[in-house]
Amino acid sequence: MSGFPRRVVCLTAETTEIAFALGCAERVAGVSGYAVRPPEARRKPKVAAFQTAHVDRIMALEPDLVLGFSDLQAEIAAELIRRGATVLVTNQRSLVETSDAIRLVAAALGAAEAGERLVARFEAELATIFASNADLPRRPRVYFEEWDEPLISGIAWVSEIVERCGGDDVFGELRTAGRAARRIVEASEVVRRDPEVIVASWCGKKARLEKIAARPGWADVAAVRSGRISEIKAPDILQPGPSLVHGSRLIAAAVREAASG
Repeated sequence: MSGFPRRVVCLTAETTEIAFALGCAERVAGVSGYAVRPPEARRKPKVAAFQTAHVDRIMALEPDLVLGFSDLQAEIAAELIRRGATVLVTNQRSLVETSDAIRLVAAALGAAEAGERLVARFEAELATIFASNADLPRRPRVYFEEWDEPLISGIAWVSEIVERCGGDDVFGELRTAGRAARRIVEASEVVRRDPEVIVASWCGKKARLEKIAARPGWADVAAVRSGRISEIKAPDILQPGPSLVHGSRLIAAAVREAASG
């Protein structure tokens, strides 16, 4: 481990989970307040939310490396760099990029072999989930809602998961638009595309399924008529790391139920 970081601060839940899964828990000096996996990560000092961070608190931990995720953390990263910290921020948007981000973090921590094992397990678990829906009788239309005001459709990795679970993402053409502002959709267009499954994961707050069903004009949407509206907690689907396995299982189940119903 000589020459590799000994004190690491993780600004996000993804990087926290990856660092622990690589066997580097003892080197993690601080974590995101949103970190939920593994449970023991919650015992580490909390130094960041997502778009905000306690820079003084981070610097007081004397990190050799700060790990982050997303362009939304650019300003935090810049301030830490100005303060003399070494920062690595990944910006994965797809499943392949998620695997690559795991490898990159692992290499930075001197745990490349553990990183390859983690990626192999992650990809194998996803492949098993996707294969379980390979023979569905048809492909249900799926609307994934990442936010409610305004309505924001699913980011690339979510759209990929929907498609590989046997569904058709009704806003699949927006998957390559990484920034949320480019994935804003109109309520009337959701109605027009008539999804048979609605999955909501409002980043950072509980999804109100009854409010979704009660939106003006949505009573005739197939998913509303059949009651196929569900929530997936953000840590299971909006944090692009190993936890995507949990969200994929839930999406696969929702798609399977709609395809068979």
